[in-house]
Amino acid sequence: MKFVSYWHDTAPAFAGAAQGPVSGHFDVAIVGAGFTGLAAARQLAKGGAKVVVLESERVGFGASGRNGGHLNNGLAHSYLGAKAELGKERAIALYKALDDSVDTIEALIAEEGIDCNFRRSGKLKLASKPKHFEAIARNFEALNSECDPDTALLTSDDLKSEVGSPFYGAMLSKKSAMMHMGRYVVGLAEAAARHGAAIHEAAAVSDHREANGIHTLVTARGDVTAANVILATGAYTTRNFSFFRRRIIAVGSFLIATRPLTESEAAAVMPGNRTCVNTMNIGNYWRLSPDNRLIFGGRARFSATSDQRSDSKSGEILRESMERIFPQLKGIDIDYCWGGLVDMTADRYPRAGFQDGLWYAMGYSGHGAQLSTHLGMMVADAILGRADRNPMREYPWPAVPGHFGKPWFLPLVGQYYKLLDKFQ
Repeated sequence: MKFVSYWHDTAPAFAGAAQGPVSGHFDVAIVGAGFTGLAAARQLAKGGAKVVVLESERVGFGASGRNGGHLNNGLAHSYLGAKAELGKERAIALYKALDDSVDTIEALIAEEGIDCNFRRSGKLKLASKPKHFEAIARNFEALNSECDPDTALLTSDDLKSEVGSPFYGAMLSKKSAMMHMGRYVVGLAEAAARHGAAIHEAAAVSDHREANGIHTLVTARGDVTAANVILATGAYTTRNFSFFRRRIIAVGSFLIATRPLTESEAAAVMPGNRTCVNTMNIGNYWRLSPDNRLIFGGRARFSATSDQRSDSKSGEILRESMERIFPQLKGIDIDYCWGGLVDMTADRYPRAGFQDGLWYAMGYSGHGAQLSTHLGMMVADAILGRADRNPMREYPWPAVPGHFGKPWFLPLVGQYYKLLDKFQ
C-alpha cells in the first residue's frame, strides 16, 4: 500500500516551474498553486497581466490533489436550506455558479488540450435511510422546478442498475462530471506558464507587508513586490494571513483506492459508473478511477492532522465503511491510502472577494474540485476590471469564535455528527 495521493502518483510531474531566485515586481502575486491560484494565473496572464505564483510545496500539493475526483454540481447544503439562509436570489446564483464551474473546466480542458479523463458522469446523492429519501424528494421538487431541471428522482428499484448496494432512492444530478485531478492540475499549471505566468515551487511565503499600495511577499528564496495579491491557500493558510486563518476550518479528508477491479467486479459495484455520495452526516463518497479502481473517501476521523499514521488509521475506518456498503469487496487489496486538509467555513458556504487589501477565494467546504477553477477565474476577471460575477460578493464572513488556527473543537463536532447519524 502506498501512503501517497493516487492523483499525484499517477500524474506526470510539472516541469515548467520557474528557476532561480524569487524576485521582481508583478501586477499580481498569487499565493498557492492549486486549482484556484493556477486558474487565476492563467486568466490574468491571458489578459496581459504580469503574474507570479508562489507555492510552498509543489503544484497541486494541497486539496487539489487530496479529493475524490468528483466535479459535482449542486450545493453542500440542500437547495431548500440554502434558500432559507441566503435568500432565493443568492442561493440560485451560487447553485448556477457550481453548474457553470463544470462547464468552465470542460471548456478550459478543451482549449488547453489537457488529457485528464474528463467525463460527464452524473452524480447520485444516495439516501441511506428512508427518512433521508423523503428529504431528498422535498429538495428535488423545489430544485427541479426553480433551479435545475437536469435532475431526476430515482427509486430504490431504479438504483439496481446504478450501484451494487441497496439504498432507499437518490437524486441524480445529470451535469456532474469526473476527471483525473493530478493530470488536470499539472495541465493547468502548464497552461498558466505557457501564457506567461511565473510559477515558483518550494517558495513558502513567510511574511507579507503592504505600504503605499505595494505588497511585498517574503520567501526563503527571495522577495517579490506586486500591485495585487490573491490568497489561494484554503486549508493551508498560514499565520501571517490571520484574518483568513480565523475563518477557515482545516478538516482532514481521507481516501483509499483499491487495486484495479476486473470488468465484472466494476460492473457489480458501480454499473452506472457515476460519482456517488451518501446522506450520512459522517458520509462517504466514491467513484471508479480511469483504471477501474474504486476510490472511496470520507471524513473517517474529525482531525486536522494528515500524516502516514493518521492516514493509516483513517484508511482502516474507510475500509470498514466500504466493505459495509460493498460486501462484495471484502478483503480486496488497497493500493493507495492518503489524506489531506480541506477548507471548510462555519456555514459551509464558499467565500471570495477583496478584504484587508487582499483578493481571495477559499472555503469551498467539500465542493472545491469544481468551484475553485471557476472562482479563481472570477477573481482574476475582477482584477482585470471585468464584470464581478462572484455569487458570494459582500456576504458576511465572521470569524469562528475561539478559533485562531488549529481547530481544537473538531473531535466535539465529530461526536455531535455521530449522534445525529444514530438518531436521524
